[in-house]
Amino acid sequence: MNRPLLVLGTANRKKGIELADLVASLGIEVRTLADFPNALAVDETGDTFAVNAELKATQQALHLNQWVLADDSGLAVDALQGAPGVYSARFAGLQATDEDNNRLLLERLSGVPLERRTAHYVCHVALADPQGQVRARAEEFCHGRILETEHGSAGFGYDPMFEIIEYHRTFGQLGLAVKACLSHRARAMRQILPDIVRYLTG
Repeated sequence: MNRPLLVLGTANRKKGIELADLVASLGIEVRTLADFPNALAVDETGDTFAVNAELKATQQALHLNQWVLADDSGLAVDALQGAPGVYSARFAGLQATDEDNNRLLLERLSGVPLERRTAHYVCHVALADPQGQVRARAEEFCHGRILETEHGSAGFGYDPMFEIIEYHRTFGQLGLAVKACLSHRARAMRQILPDIVRYLTG
């Protein structure tokens, strides 16, 4: 019997691995957009994480005729009035690398004392059926603060600067196993898992 297929609406293999690990025990086959050469390039035109996640899930699901789980996530820094927010991946420009974005964030926070560098990651996930209808949604957060220098090489994006205060370590230092328990993405995935099971294996 063929296992049900869930397509993760990302071509980011690191993000794909994170998400695949979370659903591995469900007997569901997981692929990313990197496995679909004809996948769409969805314009993230929304002004919220929720809108962008649902755009990616519905358009890709309809195009591929598959169940698609898409997320939109990013970093909100209190001292920057919630920036970079939905622009997290392109904070320093459309072709920005993680290093470019991290450098700009440190520049913007220059002179801001550690106690005022609080921030949180946000993740909104949306599950769409092959007809392009959203069947489930979840949103979760992970709170911390932005350090003045990078620490650790695990994870991606802003992880080397994002400190989980109670652990005194950044996501870059804590590694994937701990991140899989604590991160905004992991928490959102755990919240939506029962819906994935219900729709794909029920």
